[in-house]
Amino acid sequence: MRKFLILFFIAAAIIAGCKNNNIAINGKLINPQKGQFIFLDELRSDRLVTIDSVKISSDGTFEIQENIKSPAFYLLKTDQSNFLTMLIEPGQVINLKAYYDSLNYPIALNGSQGTEKMSEYNRKLRSTIKELGGLREIYIRNLGSPDLSKVMERLDSTAQTYLSDINTYTKKYIDENISSLVSLVALYQQVAPGEYILRPQKDVKYFIRVDSSLWINYPDYEPVKSLHEQVRELLAEKAEEALSVPTSGKGTSPEIALPNPAGDTTRLSSTRGSIVLLDFWASWCQACRKENPEIVKAFSRWHSRGFQVFQVSLDKTREDWLRGIQEDHLDRWIHVSDLKYWSSSVVPQYSIESIPANYLLDREGKIIAVNIRGEALQKKLNEIFGN
Repeated sequence: MRKFLILFFIAAAIIAGCKNNNIAINGKLINPQKGQFIFLDELRSDRLVTIDSVKISSDGTFEIQENIKSPAFYLLKTDQSNFLTMLIEPGQVINLKAYYDSLNYPIALNGSQGTEKMSEYNRKLRSTIKELGGLREIYIRNLGSPDLSKVMERLDSTAQTYLSDINTYTKKYIDENISSLVSLVALYQQVAPGEYILRPQKDVKYFIRVDSSLWINYPDYEPVKSLHEQVRELLAEKAEEALSVPTSGKGTSPEIALPNPAGDTTRLSSTRGSIVLLDFWASWCQACRKENPEIVKAFSRWHSRGFQVFQVSLDKTREDWLRGIQEDHLDRWIHVSDLKYWSSSVVPQYSIESIPANYLLDREGKIIAVNIRGEALQKKLNEIFGN
């Protein structure tokens, strides 16, 4: 996982189209410090970059104006420990009122729905952290007490209730904002340093859901790309665990035997002797359709050297399936489907939780790589076949 993912537990917002690229942040800070500046930092792929700074007036007011081309995460801050994370969209005029030393908990905020959503979540999180802190105080007061073990048992039970509550709240928050970048904030929240509310291994379905939703609309945005890479790694780990079958050898792909477009049963094992991209897709999956040109490119370059594609569709109807094949020019390789959507037999067989998903197989059907796409696929095939 890339280091800059840790920044996401403080960041979130909603993306929407705007005609005007100018943005303005109008602020009013209570109890300002004389002569101090307020800064606007942009969250880049691996660092924060200050793009503007203004001096706070003696009455606590300030105004920041910028021209931005696309939505992005920003930090409005007075220093490294006092900041408000925002996702600002082109055309927004944001009005903010907060105490000078508590930017992260504004008294009033409007003009940025994403930042408002983030503040809403922060209030709930702050309440939970305060409740957990109260339990620690009770523990400290009872140190040395003969009933300490009973007190600790009660405190642990209460803490688990608080943690369960914030976990449920976080998942509901994601469900209600699944198409918005605010869902990123929930994935990386902590109640204490290193104590995450959602854990990738345990709550992997939520990481996959957010990735599947945001990757379609924002594939070039660095935070989304980073999440996508993390999910790819998580799925690869799950796939390796699921496919380590003693009877067929660790990492050997299970057999698939499904109808091809002509109605004849075609087996994955029929591709033995070739390097095979086993790809799961559907015509309704926009992310899959965006990836198809990369598969066409790889097939055109390497098929004569022994590269084959075995593509399994999760479509609902034969008409949609065949139309997708025709529109994306995929008719040169093997296609199969039982047309059962997510009820397809391959879903539990390969532990598929989202598509696109793929496995690169060696000539014996053993897995070389999982969910390898784009330039990474081209690079891997170049390693296998050489220039």
